[in-house]
Amino acid sequence: MGAPPKLIQSIERSAAILEIIAQEGGGARLQQIAAIAGIGKTTAHNILQTLAHLGYVQRRPGDVRYHLGGRILNLARIAGDDNTLRRRLRPVLETIAHKSNATVWLAVPSGDEATYLDILPAPGQPDPVSSGVQQREKLEGSAVGLIFLAFVPGLGKRVLTTRTPQTNDDILARIETVRTRGYALDLGGYRSGTHGVAIPWREKGEVRASICLTGTENHLPRARLVRLAWMMMKEVETVPFSNVE
Repeated sequence: MGAPPKLIQSIERSAAILEIIAQEGGGARLQQIAAIAGIGKTTAHNILQTLAHLGYVQRRPGDVRYHLGGRILNLARIAGDDNTLRRRLRPVLETIAHKSNATVWLAVPSGDEATYLDILPAPGQPDPVSSGVQQREKLEGSAVGLIFLAFVPGLGKRVLTTRTPQTNDDILARIETVRTRGYALDLGGYRSGTHGVAIPWREKGEVRASICLTGTENHLPRARLVRLAWMMMKEVETVPFSNVE
């Protein structure tokens, strides 16, 4: 047999901490994590701070525990339940498409990008995918991306650390507007001549997906987009909760 690999202690400890949080039901206190891992509280805190910055753990308002973060949950999503999520949300996508007569998109966060799981073309319009539209895209600029930057804990901060300060100022202002309104508008900023609106879809308080509709600026002027945003938010409330814990 070959020699055992040389292990990196910090990575071992990080993996152990993530496993501890998962084994404790998805949330654990600092002291509990340190005790189970057999490391000092300061070391555990530093590792947790790094994992939080990277999006692998998070702390929720009013809760002192550390929870698995959106980035690691995305890895599990990629490995397993995209098809399940697509099936669950397809009925509401069809309702929104019928009421708006626009192209409807279902997207999920995937690392620092958005991945589109489902697209319903508007009646009489070509399939956006067959027209060369990307099924993965960066978060900045699109209405879908702004939803994730605004509502997925830690994601906006992590993404913006890699951008220039000038870019940050503009995106931060747009993110704050999205948080205040609850939806994101795109008035031709992402693709010339195309307007859109995106909303978050939450399950158990966590944003798991975004639903977006797009169309020409003539078909979807700003005032109509705002009305459609409220319609969409009302429709997603009808999605039944999953029985899977």
